[in-house]
Amino acid sequence: MPDRTWAPPEPYDLRRSLIVLRRGPYDPAFRTGRDGAIWRATRTPEGPATLRVARGAAGTVDATAWGPGADWVLDGLPALLGADDEPEAFVPHHRLVAEALRRHGGLRLIRTGLVLESLIPSILEQRVTTEDAYRAWRRLLRWYGEPAPGPGGAELRMWVMPEPRVFARVPSWDWHRAGVDGKRSAAVLRAVRLARRMEEAAGMELPDAMARLQAVPGIGPWTAAETLQRVLGAPDAITVGDLHLPGVIGYALGGGERGADDARMLELLAPYAGQRHRAARLILLTGVAPPRRAPRQRHANIARL
Repeated sequence: MPDRTWAPPEPYDLRRSLIVLRRGPYDPAFRTGRDGAIWRATRTPEGPATLRVARGAAGTVDATAWGPGADWVLDGLPALLGADDEPEAFVPHHRLVAEALRRHGGLRLIRTGLVLESLIPSILEQRVTTEDAYRAWRRLLRWYGEPAPGPGGAELRMWVMPEPRVFARVPSWDWHRAGVDGKRSAAVLRAVRLARRMEEAAGMELPDAMARLQAVPGIGPWTAAETLQRVLGAPDAITVGDLHLPGVIGYALGGGERGADDARMLELLAPYAGQRHRAARLILLTGVAPPRRAPRQRHANIARL
């Protein structure tokens, strides 16, 4: 049961920095304890691991890990918590963004260094509601994953993502029962069959990593950006092709403008070149968004068909 302590720069917001790794409030691989500690179940190159991180009395982050991958996750702890991030490079160009930065200055862009664990749930989130995608992720982990090492599995009922070879053997009817259509399951299967090549993207610069992921049919710029935001902590990995983000950015930076598309979003974010993902994160934290004109879109759950 090895442990490690890291002293973050202040201000530092542990929960807000790591919450991007949670795939819904019931993610079997992510838990928040009553004491504020964050638990994470992950599959490392050395095997599964459970990681617990919490703020210490002296302002440190104290971490403990269990499982064959414990040393690996602790070696990468500073990067995971945002030590490689350089928020001081960000310059706000709008009053709204400046206020968001003031309120959320403890946000750090984290770096997991693990591709498939972010890529697969991002594929599941393509073209469906987040609720349906989160349900599919939970089911696949519980059906085909393994209990997290240590108290993560025994006490918190956490699950580690299946190995690539296990994903490759999921039968078509279980994809269907999980609510995953053929296009998304096919993209996952292509990715896990190229697992080594996918994981190499963790050591690439953003443009090369984007190209590596998008070389797999079924993985487009939206999925690649959503993945690499977490894998690389890339401050410029702006998501394009999103259903809601252009509208939010257009409304927030365009003086209440509505109906913005990707081109307009990128135009408004041009002053933040090199930091567009961070700017978008801060804007989303303000809660500023255009009012809804229609009921929330619902998709049929194919698991019930």
